[in-house]
Amino acid sequence: MNRYMDWLKQARRKLESSRWALEGKFWENSAFDSQQAAEMAAKSLMMAKKMEYRGHMISKMMKKLDAPIEIVEMAQELDHHYTNARYPDAYDSGVPMEYYNEKIATKLIEYAECIIKFVEDEIRKL
Repeated sequence: MNRYMDWLKQARRKLESSRWALEGKFWENSAFDSQQAAEMAAKSLMMAKKMEYRGHMISKMMKKLDAPIEIVEMAQELDHHYTNARYPDAYDSGVPMEYYNEKIATKLIEYAECIIKFVEDEIRKL
């Protein structure tokens, strides 16, 4: 049983979580949720195409999926926030919340939206 649509549905839900975190000014959480939304969407397309992939690097998945360079570049930016948005030791000092702001969180939501749209368009073609 291929559950790629479940992964896509959860990606959309995670994107909504990112928007809520942005609204609440939890910008580091918004960044991580955007990364997770894009990752889940990418995995959804990998599953839909019956391709294997383990890991969290959205950019690697997008390259394997022959995504346009703009999508790969968005994925590369989102990749940075898988760890940095969550762990205090990702930085020399301070905590993630000190390194995030509304502008960064908003940009990452836009990138996740673009990746989800790309995935949805690709799935429609199958």
